[in-house]
Amino acid sequence: MRLLILIPCFALISGCASLLNSTYDEDLTVGTVQRDIYVGMSGAEVASVLGSPNIVTTDEYRNETWIYDKISSQSVDSESFGVTGSLRFLEDWGPIGGTNRTNESSSSQRTLTVIIKFDDYGQVQDFAYHTSRF
Repeated sequence: MRLLILIPCFALISGCASLLNSTYDEDLTVGTVQRDIYVGMSGAEVASVLGSPNIVTTDEYRNETWIYDKISSQSVDSESFGVTGSLRFLEDWGPIGGTNRTNESSSSQRTLTVIIKFDDYGQVQDFAYHTSRF
């Protein structure tokens, strides 16, 4: 019987937190670019590693430039609650004490931009990337 009373009390006092919304874009990472992309690759090889680019442009010599622009977001919402004060029953005042409930939210975003330039033969001539987190 004591165990049945203690379990809900422990849960109430210790609080709880939950991860409500989390999204990651793991298809394109800095590690993938550093490990798998190299000068001399064909466009088909790049596409098999990174997928389709977001933007394709050409320069004045009709050479293609592929741009990959990825954004990933992570959002964490947590809620905790517990008992504060002491619970005593007084004849005139009723129960003394209360509960404390806290809601917190945080979010972050990461961006990764990869620029790949191709030569006259359709092979990677140069590539660069930039990543940020805020």
